[in-house]
Amino acid sequence: MTVSVTPDTIERELVEFLETRTKAGWTATRDLFGEGGLSSLFAMELVVHLEQRYGIAISGADLKLANFRTVRAMVELVVRLRDGG
Repeated sequence: MTVSVTPDTIERELVEFLETRTKAGWTATRDLFGEGGLSSLFAMELVVHLEQRYGIAISGADLKLANFRTVRAMVELVVRLRDGG
C-alpha cells in the first residue's frame, strides 16, 4: 500500500520505528551504523520496512549502505523512489 506523506512525516515515522525497535534515542542525522548501533541484518529489516510502509522497491544500486546510514538518507531514498527516480 502506497502511503502519501511528506518527507517530514517519513522522518518522524522512521525515528519512531528505530526508537521502538532499538530502545534507544535517534536523530535524523545520527549515523546508524558508524556508532555501532545497528547491524547489517537490521539494515535488511529497514529495507523491508521501507518497501512495505511506503510502497517502494529497493534494489540494485539503491541497496548501498549510504542510503541507510541516517534517517535523512532513508527519507531521501524513499522520496526519490516514490517520485520515480
